[in-house]
Amino acid sequence: MRVPDRPSAFISGSARDKYVAAYDRVLGELWPAPVDAIDVETRAGGVRIYRAGPVEGDPVVLLAGAGGNALAWYRYIEPLARIRPVFAIDPLGEPGRSVQTRPLATGAEASGWLTDVLAALGAEHAHVVGSSYGGWTAMQQQLGGGGRVAALTLVDPVGFAPLTGRFYRWLIVGGMAALLPRALRHRVADAVGNGTLREDALMTLMLAGRSFRRRLPIPPAYTDEQVRELSVPVQVLLGAHSALHDARAVAERLSEIAPSWRVEIVPDTGHALPVEAPDLVTERIRTFSGQAQAEIATPQHSTDHS
Repeated sequence: MRVPDRPSAFISGSARDKYVAAYDRVLGELWPAPVDAIDVETRAGGVRIYRAGPVEGDPVVLLAGAGGNALAWYRYIEPLARIRPVFAIDPLGEPGRSVQTRPLATGAEASGWLTDVLAALGAEHAHVVGSSYGGWTAMQQQLGGGGRVAALTLVDPVGFAPLTGRFYRWLIVGGMAALLPRALRHRVADAVGNGTLREDALMTLMLAGRSFRRRLPIPPAYTDEQVRELSVPVQVLLGAHSALHDARAVAERLSEIAPSWRVEIVPDTGHALPVEAPDLVTERIRTFSGQAQAEIATPQHSTDHS
């Protein structure tokens, strides 16, 4: 397996400028709540963070998946900010306004910057929410002894099963479908199992990011011992039809090795769970108390694709 030996970056300064222009347009178009932009220097580069909500309280920290950034959480900012401070982060190594300056070759390196961010923000008991690769980053931060986290919500996270050809095919097909005209792209979203294809502004941003070269570690599957090592409360939300893994198999494994974790399989959703069921995911973030729940929850849920 090739180890990243260079930071993720745009292919040129002009390519980055074009992306940032598109990013700023999408930010102004999508985000419904006032936010403050914060830039934090970390061991691996400068990280852009958007803050919303009350000044006091333990924050919710949002980490997008591979290829994503803080803007992917635009539907979550306003409802979460009603009750707690919210920090939406442009992860290092992903296209956005953060700038990686050092290679990130291991899980510890790929998550150490998150510990620096939490320290800079003064967070001591954060509820960290990570989608896909962002969930892996959050797990790695805890496995590395980063602290400052009171609870984890992992939304169809990477790391609980080996990556397979099925997932890579899903990525390739989704990338090709993103190039289709809007109406056709919306129609094929169900067929390819990717609700992100209906997100026009995010698709515009994704296409603008084609000049970005992502160089981050490929997550291996966690061992049972690593899962048991986590001491903070965890809830895991899984897309029933996720191309990333067999959701039922992951849930059953976690019920055996981590019975205190809350695990939920969300019907009618796939790996793009955060955009396919934003109201449900928001509610789970808001209400997660960290109490032990050994059962596998599978609520009745349907997604309106009109």
